[in-house]
Amino acid sequence: MHVRSSLLAAIALAAAPLFAQTTKPAAGIRDSITVLATAEPVTEGESSRSVETIDTASHPALVSGPATWLRSDPSVDIQMRGPMGVQSDISIRGTSFEQTLVLLNGLRINDAQTSHFNLDVPVPLLGISSIDVLHGAGSTLYGSDAVGGVVDLRTSKPDVSSLRLRAGVGSYGINQQGLAAALAKRQMSEMLTGSRDFSTGFIADRDYRSENAASETRLNTFLGDTDLLLATSDRAYGADQFYGNYPSWERTKAWFAAGTQNFGQNTSASLAYRRHSDVFVLFRNNPAAYENNHIDTSWQGVVRRKDTIGSRISIFSGLEENADTVNSNNLGRHGRNRGAGYVDVDFRSKFYSLSVGVRNELIGGYGNVASPSVSGAAFLTENVKVRGAVGYGFRLPTYTDLYYKDPTTNPNPALQPESAWNYEGGFDWYATPHLAFSATGFTSHQHDAIDYVRSGNAGPYQAQNLSAFQFTGAELSLRAQLAHRQQLRLAYTGVTGAQDALAGIQSRYLFNYPSNNASAEWIAPLRNFTLRTRLGVTQRFQRDPYATVDLSVAREKGIIRPYLQMTNLSNTGYEEIKGVRMQGRAFVGGVDIVLSRRRRY
Repeated sequence: MHVRSSLLAAIALAAAPLFAQTTKPAAGIRDSITVLATAEPVTEGESSRSVETIDTASHPALVSGPATWLRSDPSVDIQMRGPMGVQSDISIRGTSFEQTLVLLNGLRINDAQTSHFNLDVPVPLLGISSIDVLHGAGSTLYGSDAVGGVVDLRTSKPDVSSLRLRAGVGSYGINQQGLAAALAKRQMSEMLTGSRDFSTGFIADRDYRSENAASETRLNTFLGDTDLLLATSDRAYGADQFYGNYPSWERTKAWFAAGTQNFGQNTSASLAYRRHSDVFVLFRNNPAAYENNHIDTSWQGVVRRKDTIGSRISIFSGLEENADTVNSNNLGRHGRNRGAGYVDVDFRSKFYSLSVGVRNELIGGYGNVASPSVSGAAFLTENVKVRGAVGYGFRLPTYTDLYYKDPTTNPNPALQPESAWNYEGGFDWYATPHLAFSATGFTSHQHDAIDYVRSGNAGPYQAQNLSAFQFTGAELSLRAQLAHRQQLRLAYTGVTGAQDALAGIQSRYLFNYPSNNASAEWIAPLRNFTLRTRLGVTQRFQRDPYATVDLSVAREKGIIRPYLQMTNLSNTGYEEIKGVRMQGRAFVGGVDIVLSRRRRY
């Protein structure tokens, strides 16, 4: 780790706000909107859970993808196997990546085959407006996989007709193109986005090519608002060392289609379809030696309803049906169905909120699973809010957990669903409308957690349900909206696990969590450009800490908007997944051409 480079970056980060030009601060932190943790959007001041909201639309050229934005929340751990989000596992509060649910506009995109593809988001970043992160269990509202938390990516709704064209080049043969075309009318809007990103690789067999395209149509009719989303992605990449000491190669494709119809203000119905394919070659230069071909499909239907009693009580209810199948030369052919119903009652006033909910899910082959939750918040003073929550989360084993076999891995068809009771308590201090401090303590008591384990360092890993153990930790966050429209965020998350639970046993996934994770991010306009810098320091369980520094600058006004993204400026050598080397210092620069026209009516 280059300590000197990291220290200089930290000093620059702390001093940078002194050099910006004077403009008006943004809207208050307490009034920012979140769409997770409750069944309808609420302000941060009303939320009784630990939730982060990341505005991606305001700075479309400062980062390369959703994974980069998510790093600003140290409770989120991104374990990349390659740059530019080639393959990224995401986990929250120390839990495994399989225990995080990823949503797109509130609809599931978790992969039924394997959770390694949970961030295989088919919509390009230019089509994403915000990312909400719920810390802690969310199974009451969202079902399976929401053990450690939930990530919801929200697509953009255009308010002006515009055209954005992007071209960029960078280190290691990086070449990028992007498109965002928006049409905004009184009763409808259309958003077309596309992206292409490829690289020759920073080392041998780590090249990649990623392509995404999406179309989203919104209509307003006598029935209510209609939303139709179609998206697809194609990612091919060298996978050297990804799953062992092999020069591998992999290609994934995803197709996603979703339709949502609102019936007035209180009822909505959604139907979504996802298809995902995965081709994995163990030896890139000899595919015939070992190759896997997996195709999984998922259907999801959701009906949601809101009813009110007076001005303070809201009752949210819903019915869901999910069906998924897999067809694989390694896993075989399998399928399962599950149906669920939930109800959540919210009591809200100016000074307190209380939410009580329960979900019952009937799962083919596993029976019933009930997921209750209770959360509440109260203002002790005008600016100090205390909050607490108790929730139950569960996860079904993926088809890979149940049936996948290769030279290093044995499956376990007898695996049972894993579950956890999560407890948290904390407070938020809104010192001013533009300065807030938050602190949260949490613990997760897990049962039947699924991992791959072996004795010593020899032999294949075996999928198993592990005995009870727990994660305990704390979150600290300071957010400031300074003069000159600057945004400053300092945050830290510390986690400790029950390490003795696996004495004498080697674990593949569960004990790769960050025991200490800190992030300092600063975003500010400087004359005609916007600057973003982030310093991250991570220490994984029983491993040395490492620091990375990112810096990006982009023009966000005018027709011609150049940008420059610089990652890992300290050129730190590190591994987020043991044995998988990450890219060193890299630069990507390009230009956006933006044409827009205001609506006239």
